[in-house]
Amino acid sequence: MSATEKALEGTGKYLDDRFHAARGTRAFLRKVFPDHWSFLLGEIALYSFIILLLTGTFLTLFFQPSMTDVVYHGSYTPLHGVHMSEAYASTVNISFDVRGGLLMRQIHHWAAILFVSAIVCHLLRVFFTGAFRKPREFNWIIGVVMFTLAFTEGLFGYSLPDDLLSGTGLRILEGVLLSIPIVGTYLSFFLFGGQFPGHDIIPRLYIIHILLIPALLLALITAHLFLMFHQKHTQMPGKGATDKNVIGQQMYPYFMAKTGAWFFFIFGVTALLSTFAQINPIWIYGPYNPTSISASSQPDWYMGFLEGALRMWPSWRWNVDGYSFAFNVFVPALVPLNMLLTKLAMWPFIEQWITGDKREHHVLDRPRNAPTRTALGMAGVTFYGILWLKNANNVVARFLNISLYLTTEIARYAIFIGPVVAYWVTKRICLGLQRKDVHILEHGIETGIIRQLPNGEYIEETRPPSERLRAKLEARQGLPQIEAPAATDGEEVPAPSARSGIGKLRVRLNRVLTESIPLPTGNGRGHGNGHGAEPAAVTTGESGDGQPPADQDGTADGGQGTAD
Repeated sequence: MSATEKALEGTGKYLDDRFHAARGTRAFLRKVFPDHWSFLLGEIALYSFIILLLTGTFLTLFFQPSMTDVVYHGSYTPLHGVHMSEAYASTVNISFDVRGGLLMRQIHHWAAILFVSAIVCHLLRVFFTGAFRKPREFNWIIGVVMFTLAFTEGLFGYSLPDDLLSGTGLRILEGVLLSIPIVGTYLSFFLFGGQFPGHDIIPRLYIIHILLIPALLLALITAHLFLMFHQKHTQMPGKGATDKNVIGQQMYPYFMAKTGAWFFFIFGVTALLSTFAQINPIWIYGPYNPTSISASSQPDWYMGFLEGALRMWPSWRWNVDGYSFAFNVFVPALVPLNMLLTKLAMWPFIEQWITGDKREHHVLDRPRNAPTRTALGMAGVTFYGILWLKNANNVVARFLNISLYLTTEIARYAIFIGPVVAYWVTKRICLGLQRKDVHILEHGIETGIIRQLPNGEYIEETRPPSERLRAKLEARQGLPQIEAPAATDGEEVPAPSARSGIGKLRVRLNRVLTESIPLPTGNGRGHGNGHGAEPAAVTTGESGDGQPPADQDGTADGGQGTAD
């Protein structure tokens, strides 16, 4: 045994004698991760958050969270002699007078955009594949809360420099708070410390931005990862994939090498963007001045849908007994956001109630195999997209050379028509793809080879699908169907839960949610005579093409790993 091996063994024994961590470390290093590209979306969110922490720590060393009025005399000569807050002056100094400061600022901003984008894409992947089902409902709620905290953190972060753009955003935030009936004025005074803008808002946002929300996000990410490790990883449907195993690669060495390289790739792309793609040039906007206005200005993309709702909503206001109810601000600013977040958080429980599905799910759905859920998701994406596009209605009107008011009218119709069309089209596409899968199972895969039969008929030869493809096509689990109560003839009495109005509604919703094209009987065996495919050998207990069989506990021979 070499000196290095002895030193490592001695160190490991020393630590294990005191912390008893060998067993846990061994289980951690044997954790199996499925090898599918969509699982990298969560890693993008995790690593961009790490980049945010690193660059944010650097920026806190030089940023001054103060609204004290100063006169600028730094390196950026166009602002010489201009009165501004100390927060804005320190941000300009970071950009021009601190070595590497501008690069760090831009990496921080790009990483924030990437962080929210990755969370959104990860949530969509989880939703469309049904990864939120039992036993992962609370992990889904954690994800929704992280999404809420992420865009709130972004709002407070780009408000800190106190430039014209961020100050305008704070002004909108004040208007939203004031629009809340009864308590709006108190909430605004509590946040701003008096009349807008006051002298307390930047220090308060700074504490929330660097301490409170990051601590909450760090705690939620830790809980999210802990639950993922404890409940074991989900996996895509395929050959050998069951609810009792995980097919993939172990944490050490394969996944550690891959995820480490992925972190440096994300960091490199973010640095490359920050070097060549300018973002948030606050020195061009100038310090915030309530009397100034800037055309074609929009917030970061994740806040755009709220401003789009504000621009689209009609001017509805009530004046009752001297009190003004600004529904033209309160409703668009708070109702769409609360609707989106509440429906997202409650969907696992809604789907479970409609279907009565109490099973544990570790194998994911293909989106086409849950057409109603996929269609509802695309309707939500369309709703969000229309509001997001409306955020730039002045830019759209200028480039398309149409009236600004026309864009508003189009949006007011599209916000109702667009999601319905998206739902119908998506559902038709999913059902069509299901029919294609059934056709492949029944007749095989088209080869493009045309053959003439002795009777003169021309047919196209087909080949049987591979075992891997067949396993994926036949992996559709389906949702439990609730039958409507039979008509009573004096002897049969339907269950009370099905006789009530709620029960009948549940039956109807179940029919819509479980609509699908049934799989062929007999496993879809073809004829193998040119019209169909030969039956493929059915194998069990294998982890995929070229991989050894997996045991029920997920242990795969040849070092494939174990499922926790």
